[in-house]
Amino acid sequence: MSLIPSFFGNRRGNGANSSIFDPFPLDVWDPFRTFPQFPEFSRENSAFATTRVDWKETPEAHVFKADLPGLKKEEVKVEVEDDRVLQISGERSVEKEEKDEAWHRVERSSGKFARRFRLPENAKMDQVKAAMENGVLTVTVPKEEVKKPDVKSIEISG
Repeated sequence: MSLIPSFFGNRRGNGANSSIFDPFPLDVWDPFRTFPQFPEFSRENSAFATTRVDWKETPEAHVFKADLPGLKKEEVKVEVEDDRVLQISGERSVEKEEKDEAWHRVERSSGKFARRFRLPENAKMDQVKAAMENGVLTVTVPKEEVKKPDVKSIEISG
């Protein structure tokens, strides 16, 4: 609990501690739920904002790894576009609240997500492979061999 007064009027505590304020309570403000001017950031489709992807380059390939816990491979799409763009997308379903249930907290994100990456010139777009295991999607984009320029020696006259 903080001893700093709250500018937001969220008073916490009771009895002798009723003058103690917490300016950053964890249970009050949800930035993804309260901004109607940014509808794309609602709780229902905020999953795209939190889908984390690692991209590493090895001598043989570009390797992308995405954490997609709870998703099946049928719920994920991996696509490549002609202009060298790799897109990973999918959707996490929202659990429906049943009549005899009461949710106390919903923190897992749900909704559609999409991440796009422009691939370098050395990517072999026709040989992309994807695999999913234990909620981790791995996309491997093989690289073309970098062709070394032909060097021709020129004799200097004179």
